[in-house]
Amino acid sequence: MGIDFLEIMKSEMSLMLIIFFLLFLKVWDGIRSNTTLLHIANTLLFLNLICGLFMNTDGALFNGMFHTNGTIYLEKSILNLGTFIISLQAFDWLKDHKHLLEFYVLLLCTLLGMDFMISSGNFLMFYLGLELSTIPLAALCNYDLHKVKSSESAVKMILSSAFASCILLFGISMLYGTTGTLDFKEMAPLLGTSKLQVLAFIFAFTGFAFKLSAVPFHLWTADVYEGAPVPVTAYLSVISKGSIVFIFITAMFQLFHNYDTTWYNMLYLTILLTITIGNIFAIRQDNIKRFLAFSSIAQVGYILLGISSGTAMGSSAAIFFLIVYTFSNLGAFGVVSLVSAKTGLEKVSDYKGFYTNNKFASWVMAICLFSLAGIPPTAGFFAKMFLVTAGAAKGNYLLISVAVMNMVISLFYYLKVVKAIFIDENEKPIAKLTGSMSMRIALAICIIGAITMGFASGLFEYINTINGK
Repeated sequence: MGIDFLEIMKSEMSLMLIIFFLLFLKVWDGIRSNTTLLHIANTLLFLNLICGLFMNTDGALFNGMFHTNGTIYLEKSILNLGTFIISLQAFDWLKDHKHLLEFYVLLLCTLLGMDFMISSGNFLMFYLGLELSTIPLAALCNYDLHKVKSSESAVKMILSSAFASCILLFGISMLYGTTGTLDFKEMAPLLGTSKLQVLAFIFAFTGFAFKLSAVPFHLWTADVYEGAPVPVTAYLSVISKGSIVFIFITAMFQLFHNYDTTWYNMLYLTILLTITIGNIFAIRQDNIKRFLAFSSIAQVGYILLGISSGTAMGSSAAIFFLIVYTFSNLGAFGVVSLVSAKTGLEKVSDYKGFYTNNKFASWVMAICLFSLAGIPPTAGFFAKMFLVTAGAAKGNYLLISVAVMNMVISLFYYLKVVKAIFIDENEKPIAKLTGSMSMRIALAICIIGAITMGFASGLFEYINTINGK
């Protein structure tokens, strides 16, 4: 039993060991060099990533409250990879920060909560994981204590999260009241046409939509992204959102499958609003973090489009897209992080003439934005193609047409940034930025992933295979 426990909860145990080790370093205070501490943290995160890729054991613990399988291991590995890249990108920002270890403890606590949430087979485990992943994240938003916007970001984050959690918890309480269980497998066949249960489902769906920043529950997103430090914004945009997508897929496909017609109709309207409003609002943004915030909102719409098919291919396409999205979005955020850490500039207009002195960073930004836009032959084109193909399974060509037309709209605002970097003139362009080796490695990983993942059709087939089991 002890061996099974360690094998099945390998990812969670690995994170807890790292957290305790970092707390020991904080108490010991024997290493005062931030550079050394950063190298230690990055090494531990790399080992955690490698640990999650091998010797994975399927199984369940605590009477099914916690379970894992091939798909869940893959989802956790995606989160581990994204966290590792963000840690590398944060090197230049954190090397002069006096609260470095606290940052990593909070970051890994949120990641631990996400792992528990993804592996949950019971609403109790799910909610505990959700709160563990949310509360430290609000503290991270306020990590720049000397900035008023950072404090505002944390307040908006905690208030919106509390509101979403209350709605979700109210829905869960009604589900428990009508079924007498919190276990997913036991609850699923007991969900029927009861009006109270349908209302409970709507509350649960709304709670997920808040966490995903789906329209019309997106209003907190841009303000929180703008005020938070760039690495935290990247974490919110990719890791936090990805974890909610993973558990959302589980909830819709396994728990609420009796309501497939209801949730398709809800998704239909949500997709139309999310893709369209996300793209329209992104056009008018000058702050680069707000720009990427509305870009991420539009990307959620495409993820939901794939999920709306209700098929294994749809969920596989969503998972594959999130792998590509991790490389593409973090590549863009990596350049933003470098510029912000070195100059403090965070406006799109500040990037005019950026190519003059920073050619590598400019190409990274351009290729990653092309991937987010879905321009071939980048990985984003193939990922969106899989999502649109899966979404077309329902035969709703109006929805597909709107999604494709919005891809054309998105080209305008993505190319606006590329135009500023390569074409627009600037009398005083940003000087040559010399990032750390960690930053250069992170950018290289992202640009390679944004280019090559599009040709990894075998990976999509692998995801489809393990997801269909």
